[in-house]
Amino acid sequence: MRIVLQRVSRAAVRIDGQVIAAIERGVVLLIGISNQDHADDFPRVASKIGGLRIFEDDQGKMNRSLHEIGGEILAIPQFTLYGDTRKGRRPSFAHAAPPEKASPLFDAFIETLRAEELSIQTGRFGAKMAVELVNDGPVTFVIDLAQSRAGG
Repeated sequence: MRIVLQRVSRAAVRIDGQVIAAIERGVVLLIGISNQDHADDFPRVASKIGGLRIFEDDQGKMNRSLHEIGGEILAIPQFTLYGDTRKGRRPSFAHAAPPEKASPLFDAFIETLRAEELSIQTGRFGAKMAVELVNDGPVTFVIDLAQSRAGG
C-alpha cells in the first residue's frame, strides 16, 4: 500500500460534475493498493494516520493529530501510485493490484479507518474523478507499506 497524505483546509471529489464527497480541515489520502497488500497491515497504518502529529498547535508547531483536531479524511483510490516509470515512456502498472483485489482491500482499509473513529468521505473506486483540494502548508507525506515492511 502506498498513500500520499496531504494536509488540507478543504477538499472535494466530483464525478461527472457532481460533488460526491467533500471535507473541511483534515487530510486527503491518495491510496494505491499493490499485489503484495493484505488487510493484516491496515490497523497499524490507520492508527498511524489518525495519530500523526501534522497539525499546528498554539505555538505554530506540528504537534496535533487528526484525532486531536477533529479533522476529516477524504480517501481516493489511486492505482497510478504504483505506476513504474523507470523504463520507456508508458508507465507499467504490474505492481498495482488488479481491481478485483484492490477494490475490496480499499473498502476494508476505509472500514479500518472508521474503526479508528475517524470521519471519512471517499471517492469511487474505478471512476474518473476530479479531486479539488487546498493543500495546507503545503504538508505532504508518503506512507509506503512496502518500505515499512522492509524496515525503511
